[in-house]
This record gives sequence, C-alpha cells and structure tokens, in this order.
Amino acid sequence: MNENQNIPAIEMCGVNVAAMHDASFTVVEDVNWSVAAGEFWVVAGQEHSGKSDLLMLAAGLMPPAAGRINFFGIDTKNFGEAELAGRLRVGFIFQGGQLFNQLTVAENVALPLQYQRNFTALEAAQQTRALLELLELTPLADVTPANVAANWRQRAALARALILKPEMLLLDNPLAGLGARHRQWWLRFLARLAHGHELLAGKPLTLIATADDLQPWKHAGRKFALLHEKKFIPLGMWDEVTAASDPVVKELLAVHLETMAG
Repeated sequence: MNENQNIPAIEMCGVNVAAMHDASFTVVEDVNWSVAAGEFWVVAGQEHSGKSDLLMLAAGLMPPAAGRINFFGIDTKNFGEAELAGRLRVGFIFQGGQLFNQLTVAENVALPLQYQRNFTALEAAQQTRALLELLELTPLADVTPANVAANWRQRAALARALILKPEMLLLDNPLAGLGARHRQWWLRFLARLAHGHELLAGKPLTLIATADDLQPWKHAGRKFALLHEKKFIPLGMWDEVTAASDPVVKELLAVHLETMAG
C-alpha cells in the first residue's frame, strides 16, 4: 500500500502536447512533470498558451504527440477497456461546465453513476441528493442548465466531477467568469478537498487547476507552473512565484508597474 502511495498520480516524460482541434499543431513541447498524490498544482498561462490541451492530456482524454505519460503508474499508451477503472480515478471540469442542456442539474450530476456504475435512475438520484445539498444546488436540482446562472452551472459541473469520488480532480480555469462570492466559495471548497474532505472519507484530493490570473490562488502549500512560448516552466511554491522576475509571471499576478515602483 505504501508503495502505491509513492507512485505519482501523473508523470510526463518528454511530452509534446498537440492542439485539441488540430493534432498536427504542437502547443507545448518537451514537458517533464511529476504530480505526486495529494499535491495541489496551479498551471497558469496567457490565452492560447495550451492550458486546456495540457489538462486534457493529463486526464488521459488525448494522447501525447510525443513522449510518455504514466497515469497512476500505467502508461497511457496501454490504456484499454481493462484500464477503465483507472480512468475513473480522475474527475475533469471543463471551462464553462459543459453540462447537457436536455437534462436537469440533478440528472447531469447523476449521469456518471448511471453510465459508469450502472445505477438505476432512482439509485443515482438517491446518491446525488446529498452532494447537491453540500454544494448548495438543491434549489436548482430540477432546472435545466440553460436556465441556471453561469456561477451555478460551474458548481454543478463540480458536483458531476465529484459524484464518482475521484482521487484526482482536474479543473480548466474554474474561476473564469465567476462573481467574487462564488470565487471565494470555490477557493475555500478546493482547499477543503486538498486537505481531506469528509465527502472523500478525509483523503486529500490531488488537484490540478489552470488559471489566467495567479493572484486568487495564493497559498503556501501549492505548486505553480507557467505555460509560455510552448514551454512548461515549473515556478515552485508561492514565495518563488512572487519573487520571479519573468514579465509574464508578473502579468499573471496582476502586478502593475506603478505598484511595483511604489
């Protein structure tokens, strides 16, 4: 058991990341990155830097254009039906939620239980109820996503990702477009997941989030990386991020020149 705990959740060696919509175009080159179980990473970058593509690759939803990826110790090239259980160890939240508009919020959240666990609709609804309450979504359970504000759609996507109780959660720019109150809720809730939430029996969740603004993610226990000019650049912990002289890092920290001069 201890040996399994030492296996990285994700390990990338010499990985090239292709664009989701054009496999012939490489957006990130030669990524060497290891994510240990229980770590919380924030990968920042400007628009079109490859954040979403890298995250899709990390989730095993896309193959690498070059290099090797191990997912909980298994080379993703060997993924097949037998490794389906391994794939289900990760939850993924797309930017904007990507919910099914023909289903209600509750049905969206319950869908993985029916599709992956063969639950009946009644069984799935029973499992879903407590999670909706935890995420304050109960009043919206019977509403379709088109009639739900973006703040709450994003939270419903979180519920859907957590319903199978994953060991790792990948979030594509989860704070984008959220109001201040909802941003704070997300940051608090993700911190609870990172430290061990009762929802997951107190086990710390491995987290990787992408961001186009570093400042909200300030935390001494997190690790940070930058995507810039097709390179994956580890930045270290928060103190190292704020001490970085890279102008792109400063931009992502929203540090204005006049503030620095003062």
